[in-house]
Amino acid sequence: MAKKKILFITGTRADFGKLCSLIDKVSEHTEFEYCIFVTGMHTLSRYGYTVDEVMKKYSSFRLEGGFRNVHVFMNQVHGESMDMVLGNTIFGLSRYVSEYQPDMIVVHGDRVEALAGSIVGSLRNILVAHVEGGELSGTIDELIRHAVSKMAHLHFVANGDSRRRLMQMGEAEETIYPIGSPDVDLMFSPNLPSKESVLAYYNIPFTEYAITLLHPVTTDLEQTKKMAGAVVDAMLDSDDNYIVIYPNNDHGSDIILDEYDRLSGEGRIAVYPSLRVESFLVLLRAAKYLLGNSSAGIRETPCYGVPSINIGSRQDGRFCCSSIINVPGSYDAIVKALADVRKMVPHPPRFEFGRGNSAEQFIKILMDEKTWLTKPQKQFVDHHFALCR
Repeated sequence: MAKKKILFITGTRADFGKLCSLIDKVSEHTEFEYCIFVTGMHTLSRYGYTVDEVMKKYSSFRLEGGFRNVHVFMNQVHGESMDMVLGNTIFGLSRYVSEYQPDMIVVHGDRVEALAGSIVGSLRNILVAHVEGGELSGTIDELIRHAVSKMAHLHFVANGDSRRRLMQMGEAEETIYPIGSPDVDLMFSPNLPSKESVLAYYNIPFTEYAITLLHPVTTDLEQTKKMAGAVVDAMLDSDDNYIVIYPNNDHGSDIILDEYDRLSGEGRIAVYPSLRVESFLVLLRAAKYLLGNSSAGIRETPCYGVPSINIGSRQDGRFCCSSIINVPGSYDAIVKALADVRKMVPHPPRFEFGRGNSAEQFIKILMDEKTWLTKPQKQFVDHHFALCR
């Protein structure tokens, strides 16, 4: 098989955590050449300029020197609308693709950067591989994720449920590969740093804590404002210590950040624009619970057996288990959930999204020459599912 060029696109600290084990595995094989197109939140100083995270030596998968072959493109300034960011990304990525000429573009999830990658790839007859399609996301992310899946040619999904949904969307069964969630590879990596080193690096003054990670609900900014205010009030009235991480840069993030200003000066609440992927996982694994509406409270916390309080509608319809408390975004509901979560007994880890071998399965599929014979011209496949009357 001729050497294949694979372009990975990352726009956030979250999707980089999902992709880094796959990139690392590709980098080990001389049959492939990789490049990472870094854009989105990574390029914004307000969110910690996490471009460095892609290249630094502290990556648990690249202890010798981090990832190389990185192209950085600033696709936005603070406050730019999602449609403008999409257009900017298509413009920059299209130019880069003209120069790099990849054989495959790998995108993850439900962000506009992934949508841009799928648009550029499909219009240029380049194979598009979508990681973690077929999920339920909530807000505008739901629409973006499914749109990416319809333009992708290969699907690396987390489990059988996602596979079934893609088949309902008319995707060919032979193009869907359940490999688990790649971030589980990183979550259980033996090379994660120690909790003590992470606490010291970020000058976190306490050893017991909960984590708060709240994102805007782009389809309901009024709900976002009420929810953010209730979360801040609940933290201020609680006796727990908190590590608070900035929201993503979706429309409405300023609403949450304005509320976070009220946390200034609280010695038991530490606020950070961003955390290294590995550091976040180490802190999450040792947390008392996760408070917010991040997918981390749906996906990562059950893997570690950590309880979570999921607030509002952002994760509606997604995976649920006994360690997840779903509540509306009101102060009273959050306070009650805080009382309930403190009574929870330890939960065993859940493995609905893989056991840490996603990268091995991913590279095995890429090594199969049949994968590269996938036709860029797609057709809807009618699987004749039974319909409810």
